[in-house]
Amino acid sequence: MENLDVMVLRTLQTWRQSGQRALLATVVRTWGSSPRPIGSIMALCETGAVVGSVSGGCIEDDLIYRFTQAYASTASLQAQDAPQVLPSGAPQRVKYGVTADEAHRFGLPCGGTLELVLEFDPDPVLLAELLSALAQGRLMQRHLDLHTGACRLHATEQTAELSIDADRLVNTFGPEFRMLLVGAGQLTEYLATMALFSGFAVTVCDPREEYTGAWSVPNVTVLKDMPDDVVQQFKPDSRSCVIALTHDPKLDDLALLEALNTEAFYVGAIGSRRNNEARHQRMMEHFDQTEASLARLRGPIGIYIGSKTPSEIAVSVMAEVLAVKNGVPLPRDMDVAHMKNTQNVAHNDPGVLVCGIR
Repeated sequence: MENLDVMVLRTLQTWRQSGQRALLATVVRTWGSSPRPIGSIMALCETGAVVGSVSGGCIEDDLIYRFTQAYASTASLQAQDAPQVLPSGAPQRVKYGVTADEAHRFGLPCGGTLELVLEFDPDPVLLAELLSALAQGRLMQRHLDLHTGACRLHATEQTAELSIDADRLVNTFGPEFRMLLVGAGQLTEYLATMALFSGFAVTVCDPREEYTGAWSVPNVTVLKDMPDDVVQQFKPDSRSCVIALTHDPKLDDLALLEALNTEAFYVGAIGSRRNNEARHQRMMEHFDQTEASLARLRGPIGIYIGSKTPSEIAVSVMAEVLAVKNGVPLPRDMDVAHMKNTQNVAHNDPGVLVCGIR
């Protein structure tokens, strides 16, 4: 599944390229609680079709009523309050939830208010240019003149919060977040599915035919090369994460070391506390790593929810990835190793094989 912003822009570009009129709505300010963050976008076609969201649905319904004929009947078309058609010209700034009655009407949380910029009939050529740049992995800023509706695109090196003043709206769009998973087992299938629905482009690598041959999740790139080679080809950036899930040091370790030398925002490996300690020891002994160089290596990965099954573990891992992606610091009580140590959960028995390693 595509990144939501990319999906909105792609659908909007398709509408406009086919000659249909449409608007792009952007959340530019919020006060109090709001259902969608600043920078959220939605597109509305003249047919009433909507992609993306700026609220829980009530504001979308109001925009459909105000700017399309989707809810019109013969009687309402003749009435004074008949639904409008999409206007032309300069963007409009509108606020929802200014009063308690409006907040209730539009389904906004108590005390919530949001402001939208409505941009009418965006240029399909510039939309195609923006989509092409995003597909190439470039970070782009879209500058909108609030007086004329003219738009310009600029490449940028760093993400930035949406900015708006009396003259201009600047919103930054990035390429899809990417996830590289080492290993194609059952846990990987659950995690890949969750990542797809979270807007990640997912790549799985596993040289073991017995695993890749049974892969069943669609819309995932599956590679059979050695994981460390795949990491080099993948070129992780600040919108990428790399997660090792095989429990096999021959596959996981070199891939993790390659990933630690990139800008990936999350690098981690599945395994117990004991396996995690053994992994650090191997890397320091055989690959000249230090505690400092391994500080970014996460493990045991996930947040502590008492997960036991592959699906529960995938939920735990996906939650941690999203928290790191969104810049949310997790409390100490969510750390798997800390909580297991605090609760005196026994380590794996060192006298038996643990993931193939004594």
